[in-house]
Amino acid sequence: MKTKIKILEVGARDGLQNEATSLSVGDRAEFLSKLMATGLKFLEGGSLVSPTAIPQMIDSEKVWDLVSADAVCRGVDLSFLVANRRGFERAEQAHMNSIAVFTATSETFAKKNIGKSVQESLTEFSQIVSDAKKLKIRVRGYVSTVFGCPFEGPQDPHRAVALTEELFRMGCDEVSIGDTIGVAHPKQVDAIFKLLVERFGAKALAGHFHDTRGMALTNVRAALEQGVRTFDSSLGGLGGCPYAPGSSGNLATEEVVWLLEGLGYSTGVDLDALFETAAWVESKIGRGLRGKLYLSKPKRFNYF
Repeated sequence: MKTKIKILEVGARDGLQNEATSLSVGDRAEFLSKLMATGLKFLEGGSLVSPTAIPQMIDSEKVWDLVSADAVCRGVDLSFLVANRRGFERAEQAHMNSIAVFTATSETFAKKNIGKSVQESLTEFSQIVSDAKKLKIRVRGYVSTVFGCPFEGPQDPHRAVALTEELFRMGCDEVSIGDTIGVAHPKQVDAIFKLLVERFGAKALAGHFHDTRGMALTNVRAALEQGVRTFDSSLGGLGGCPYAPGSSGNLATEEVVWLLEGLGYSTGVDLDALFETAAWVESKIGRGLRGKLYLSKPKRFNYF
C-alpha cells in the first residue's frame, strides 16, 4: 500500500490574502468548492482578521456559511486563521470546527504581523486554544520565519523547537513549520526537521515552504527524508505574506502532487482537476499564475 501524504491547501487564505484583486465572498466559496472537488481534504478557508489589515479576507464567516455543509459532506477539514481573541469569538459564533493560530521565531516579524511580541502572542493563544479544545474545535499552530526573517535574518533552530513545544503544550493538534520568505536550503531543512522529529515525532509536524529561490520541492524531499508526511501548498503557487518583503508565492499544489505521486506516494488529489481550477482562479484574480508545472500545460495523464 502506498504511503499517504497529507496536503493542506492554503490558496484561499495564504494565497488570496496577498492578491491585488479581492475576490467576492461568492467567488471565494466557489474556489473552495472547486478545491474540495479535486480530492483535497484539508484546506484553509480564510482568516478572521480586521478588514483594515487584510481586506481580501473580509466576511470570512460568510464564506464558511456557504461551504461548511459541502465540507462536512466530503469529510474535509476547513480551517480559518485567527489572530486574536476577537477572531476566535467570530469563529465560535460561526460554529467553525477548525482554526489556526500563528507565531514566529522573529520578534520583529511577530510585531509587524500580529502587533504583539512572541510571548504576548503565546499568552493570548494559550487561552484561545484551551477554549477551543473545550468546544472540540481542532487547532493548528504555525511557526513562521523558522528558516529566515526578512527583518532579522537567520534564526536560531532551537527557537523553533521551543515554540513548537509551547504550541503542542497548549493543545495544538498539529504544528506547521514555515519557510515564510522562501530562503531555506535543503541542508537546513534536514537539520531543523531532524531536531523537531527527534523531539516530537513526525506525525503532527508539517512543512510550509515558499518557492522564492525555486527550492520548495527540493525542501519537500529533505523533509520527507526526516519522516514528515504533511505539507502546505497553494494552487498555482498563489500567495506570499503581506508582512514579509520579498516573499514570493507558496509551493504550488499541483507540483507537490506531481512530485509525490511520481515518487510512489498517495495524495488522493486529481491533477487534471487542479489544472482546471487554476485556470478558473486566473480568470478571477486577473493575472496568470506562476506555477511552473501549470505553465507547462502537460498532456492529460502524461505526468511522470
